Amino acid sequence: MHVHDYVWYITVGLMLAVLAFDVFIIGRRPHEPSTRESATAIAVYVGLAIVFGLGIWAFSGGQYAGEFFAGWLTEYSLSVDNLFIFLIIMSRFQVPRKYQQTALLIGIILALVFRGIFIAVGAAAINQFSWVFYLFGAFLVYTAIHLAMQGENDDEDYKENAVIRFARRHLNASDEYNGVKLTVIKNGKRLVTPMAIVIVALGTTDLLFALDSIPAIYGLTQEPFLVFTANVFALMGLRQLYFLLGDLLRRLIYLSLGLSVVLAFIGVKLVLHAMHENELPFINGGHHIEWAPEIPIWVSLTFIIITLGITTVASLYKSRNLAAAEAKANGQESAAAAAGGGELDEATPIELDPATRAELEDLQEPQPEQTDSKKA
Repeated sequence: MHVHDYVWYITVGLMLAVLAFDVFIIGRRPHEPSTRESATAIAVYVGLAIVFGLGIWAFSGGQYAGEFFAGWLTEYSLSVDNLFIFLIIMSRFQVPRKYQQTALLIGIILALVFRGIFIAVGAAAINQFSWVFYLFGAFLVYTAIHLAMQGENDDEDYKENAVIRFARRHLNASDEYNGVKLTVIKNGKRLVTPMAIVIVALGTTDLLFALDSIPAIYGLTQEPFLVFTANVFALMGLRQLYFLLGDLLRRLIYLSLGLSVVLAFIGVKLVLHAMHENELPFINGGHHIEWAPEIPIWVSLTFIIITLGITTVASLYKSRNLAAAEAKANGQESAAAAAGGGELDEATPIELDPATRAELEDLQEPQPEQTDSKKA
């Protein structure tokens, strides 16, 4: 695929303009986007990606259009999984809802920067060394196994990395937010706010996800132009998607499993491609392995769509069953309380939210011993 320099300039310029509009116009005021605002933005961004893919089809053919759509869907799914980690980070650090938009904007910009660096490094490595596909394929298979072993998406699976732990221990941090500012002055000392730690957490998460996403996209296309545009379109609208879906992200409990299947498929495809282009002297005497098949892009695109579709349906189905079972259990507890005159057996487990449990514990604390006059 030959892309003229002016096409690169126009594409990058337009995408930067869209990003600048999102950051400096829409996101200039910290607020929680409304459902209408979020849905409109997502529809626009998804529509732009589809129109762009159709444009590639018209000017460069169905092969490259299929590579773009396969890469975009894969990167978009990885980005949604990234959003789930963002949701946990926001919850752990108790970021106020009106400040979460700014944190997400910074996280998305960092993701673009890291992915841009890895795209350039990956393209240079592929041009110089064909055996790099062996490394990419092995890394994706390892990542797929790691995701599969994690199982369902769960808040408890998230563990702070070494960078976040270092920042917590060695930075003079305040416990209070100062708007969206990263520092605050207290008692003549400059302290970092929790927002600074949140930015560190989002940045390191972006870096780790870039390590997965770039080999995955290069397993579907080796065209830097398609790799870049698929990644940018996958990151557009994520901020609005975060607020639109909300807790629905937690219901995609099988997303990691579905992504593990997709990444394993792409990893195997990369290894087969490396075998087909083999130049390593200790493998087949440095000759190409002709029997290694090349998986066509339409097979890859079909496999990705079917896998992600099954993952989404299965996740929502199980989430609905879990919600129904929880509602049924709560109904049985209420019926038991009514039958017992409003009293529950001591052995009956009662689920309380953290705030209610804290209030009950305060009420149950032993009170100071009363004086004799008060007793009388």
